[in-house]
Amino acid sequence: MKKNKASTSRRSEIQNIYQCYSSGRNTLAASALLRFLHMEQMEAAANQETAEGLIDRYEIEETARENRSMTFEGFYRYMESKDCSVFDQIHTSVYQDMDQPLCHYFISSSHNTYLTGDQLVGKSTLDAYVSALRRGCRCLEIDCWDGPSAEPIVYHGHTLTSKILFKDVITTVEQHAFEVSPYPVILSLENHCTPTQQDVMAQYLTSILGEKLLATSLDLTNQPGQLPSPNKAAVVAESLSNLVVYTKSVKFHSFSHAREHQQYYENTSLGEKKAHKLVKTSAPDFVQHNTVFITRIYPAASRTLSSNYNPQGFWNVGSQMVALNFQSLGLPMDLNNGRFQDNGGCGYILKPLFLRTNQWGFNPNSYRHNLKPAHLLLKVISGSNLPVPRSGKALDPFVRVEIHSVHSDSCRRHTDTVRHNSLSPRWDSAMNFTISVPDLSLIRFTVRDQTGLTSEFIGQYTIPFISMKKGESDMDCVPIHKDASFRGR
Repeated sequence: MKKNKASTSRRSEIQNIYQCYSSGRNTLAASALLRFLHMEQMEAAANQETAEGLIDRYEIEETARENRSMTFEGFYRYMESKDCSVFDQIHTSVYQDMDQPLCHYFISSSHNTYLTGDQLVGKSTLDAYVSALRRGCRCLEIDCWDGPSAEPIVYHGHTLTSKILFKDVITTVEQHAFEVSPYPVILSLENHCTPTQQDVMAQYLTSILGEKLLATSLDLTNQPGQLPSPNKAAVVAESLSNLVVYTKSVKFHSFSHAREHQQYYENTSLGEKKAHKLVKTSAPDFVQHNTVFITRIYPAASRTLSSNYNPQGFWNVGSQMVALNFQSLGLPMDLNNGRFQDNGGCGYILKPLFLRTNQWGFNPNSYRHNLKPAHLLLKVISGSNLPVPRSGKALDPFVRVEIHSVHSDSCRRHTDTVRHNSLSPRWDSAMNFTISVPDLSLIRFTVRDQTGLTSEFIGQYTIPFISMKKGESDMDCVPIHKDASFRGR
């Protein structure tokens, strides 16, 4: 208990708020707490019952509870709780319209899901599929090759990555597909198998998944140029083709060719380099294409260490399945995790209206957008108990706030550096941003350690702009007011 009080006593900024509303008294009356909810938290719907509910939830001193008031320790617990999170708790459940066409959603997607390391000698595991599914991933990639004893195998072909059985992958998917989300799982089958082993694949899909095939969309990509030997026919077995539901991957020629020849159930699969070029030169056409067809983007073959590209540019044109290497930490996965924590973490995010209809003529590369802009005013106040490096040296921390959005909105600002303070750095730094496309924007808070002319990463938190609550909140490493967890690496 003493340790807890010592911990709270370091948060002078929270004490100042408490003292302001308690008017110097030892406890905060329910009426004063309600005033705080209205004035600071911007919770206009809060009433006396709301305030008393918070007292019941966070106050442990019996006398204070009986008097319908809150001690500082209770207030501190509230300030570090989910009720005080910067992330709108309504968004922790599915709240969006889930009855629209599949092409109207951003879909959490994984590249070479089976790998836990690099693309050349990395290990292939079933746990990688479990991990991706538990993180809300809804599009899994399965690279299928002929294996011994007529058993199809999964690995990164023509490399030294280890091999796992196709039937074990499908069994794992069946067991874990709907643990965290009830919405469809898309199996992106990169098919390198001969017709004989494709028949085996089809048998496993039907016998193992059974009725769950109704909630499992198969995205079939045939790779005739990469079959194990040249004398094997580059065909798709009828037994496997008949299982393909909704989406089949086809070669992209041009947007005009797609409009004339591509079927609604066919999707476009693009490498990042070609996709980047299309975003740069034909963004409005790309947006229009993605209002009707599904586009899957995947990392370049040159990313042998399983690095990732920045997914934001592809979301800006409405690409639905922006596949990343889930095993690799860094900015791209931070953005992906931030984007898909919205809508209950179900792996599907309804795209903004201007990306679901071609009537808007939206161009993410333009500097003027016919949308209502938003103004973000925030104050980075303080931090608490930042992780200390193994050397034991105290940090020189600062906070960088980044806007990831269309080009005209993307920017970053930072606080001053606080010297030699890992325990309770105080910044009190106000920032003001104008965001012209708020529905696409992600806000990323990073804590960094100033080390001479450079800085080192300490932790981060990324949140969709539309999921941010107004008011006081606490984010562990970087309070702007409301509690959220940081990833450290």
